[in-house]
Order: sequence, then structure tokens, then C-alpha cells
Amino acid sequence: MRTLALTAAACLFALSTALAQQGPATDYPNRPVKIVVSTAAGGGVDTVTRLFAAGLQQRLGQSFVVENRGGGGGNIGAESVYTADPDGYTLLASQPAPITSNIALYKKLSFDPVALEPVAVMTKFPNVLLVRNGFPAKTAQEFVAYVKANPGKVNYASQGAGTTSHLTAELFNSLSGGKIVHVPYRGTGPALNDIVAEHVDLIFMELSLAYKLHEGGKARILAITTDKRIDVLPAVPTMVEAGVPGLISDTWNAVSAPPKTPAAIIAKLNKTMNDIIAEPETRTRFRQLNLIAAGGSPEDMAKLKREETERWSKVIRDAGITPE
Repeated sequence: MRTLALTAAACLFALSTALAQQGPATDYPNRPVKIVVSTAAGGGVDTVTRLFAAGLQQRLGQSFVVENRGGGGGNIGAESVYTADPDGYTLLASQPAPITSNIALYKKLSFDPVALEPVAVMTKFPNVLLVRNGFPAKTAQEFVAYVKANPGKVNYASQGAGTTSHLTAELFNSLSGGKIVHVPYRGTGPALNDIVAEHVDLIFMELSLAYKLHEGGKARILAITTDKRIDVLPAVPTMVEAGVPGLISDTWNAVSAPPKTPAAIIAKLNKTMNDIIAEPETRTRFRQLNLIAAGGSPEDMAKLKREETERWSKVIRDAGITPE
């Protein structure tokens, strides 16, 4: 009997251990999940996150609630997720900055970007140079010449310090010899409002939202920051063609989880997100928004994080941007 009792206890222990290891994934999620977007509402990250939130809710049977926490170049939202319980019920949807370049841009962060667990990259997209309608330059070449002739008199918006829009503009300064002045905003929406209202001169930003303003006659795309022209804007030159060699910039957005989130939960989220990307309806919607589907494994995202951190940290150093 004693032997049987010990054997039964051992079996129960093994079973409970196995269930504990499987549990986070097998019953996840069993309550609503919060996705913290590290930008203000209305921007590219926000738009894409809401598409994925709807897909995750449909496939996993629980609400995925989007909460916008912009500011601090994405740091405010990232910190709130970093300190959350690592149970999969609080996730981060962000632009690259808070999980890559901000480590070089800020003297001190209240979180470790490296420790945030990669889940999946949602989309990628090229950046463009978007100017207010009344801006004096009408072409990309005229823009470069005007900026050089008026150092410090042209300002540019960004979605916040350290965002791709900020660093791309500073890369322009470094490569062109011009000097445009930074005006940071708390996300894409507020920045675009002031572009349309002509309170600020320009922004380097993702194609998807800029295209709508360009087509609607509310602002003008003068150039694209890819290595070659794109089909949707065949008449728009690259910044390289405009006389700024080396000005190549694209951006992306991704979902991360708090440090030490169980691998099984991350794998379940990653698989579901890749399933969403594979749906024809999703790809059609992405084309309508001029977005490029991404996806891939958590390891793919981790590699991208490392490469982008190195790339933009070099831009920060070379441009002499002082950590805040």
C-alpha cells in the first residue's frame, strides 16, 4: 500500500507539472486580453493593431481590447507592458522605437527593451516625405535645395522622439547637409492634424496614411525613402534620385509581451497572428492600406529587433542626437 501511495503521489505530481506546463497555452485566453498601443489613436500602429485585435478575438474567443498609451517615443506604453504580469493578458503593439532605438536615445529607460518578448511583426511599409500643401517646394529636388538655402527655418513633425519619423529626418540632415528642426508629437494622428492645418512643414512617415492625405489633396508626397520607386506612386522619385544618396528608410510594427511570458502562450499568439495574415481578406485589406504583410516567427522578430537597434543607434550617434 505504501508503494502504491508513493507511486500515485509521483503520478499526480508528474500530471500536475505537465498541466502547469501546458495550462498557459491550452486554456489561454480565458478572459479579455489588453493590447497597449504605444502611440495615440489614429496612427498606423493603431490601425493595424485593431485589425489584428479583431482577428485574434474571432479566432481565440475572447475580447482583445486596444488601449492607446502614446508619449515618450513609445516608452510610456512599453513600460506599462514591461511591468505587467507575464501571463499573456497584457501585450504591447508598437512602432520600432520603444523596442529598438530608444535604448540609444534616452539616458535612462524604466524598462529593458531587450527583455520584452517578441511575438510577431504585423506589417512593414515604406516611408515617404509628406509636406503641407503650402510648402514652397513643389518637387523633391526643390525641397532639398530649399532646405539647404534656409537652414533652421524648416520644421518637421515626428510621432515622438526616437520614432522612425524622427530618425529618418535626422538621417536626412546628416546626409544632405541641411538643417530641419524637430517638432515631436504624441503619435501620428496629432502630427498629421498639424500637417493638414499647416502648423508644421513636413513629416517623414509611413506610406499608408500619407497616401490618403496625398490623394485627398490635403498634403503632398514629394519623395519616397526606398531604394527604388513603388508601383502605387510611379511618378514620385526616391530621395536618392532627389540628391540624397543613402537615405533609405522603412518602418514596421510588432507585438511584444512582458518578460518571461510563457513560450507556449507566445507560440499560440504567433501562430494565430500568422493565420490572420494568411487570410485573403487580410491581405486585401493590407493592399488597400498600402501595407506589406509581415508575420514570421518570434525568432525572426528578435533578429529584426537586433538589426534595427544597431542600425538606428548608429544614426543617432552619427547625427549627434543627445540622449534625453
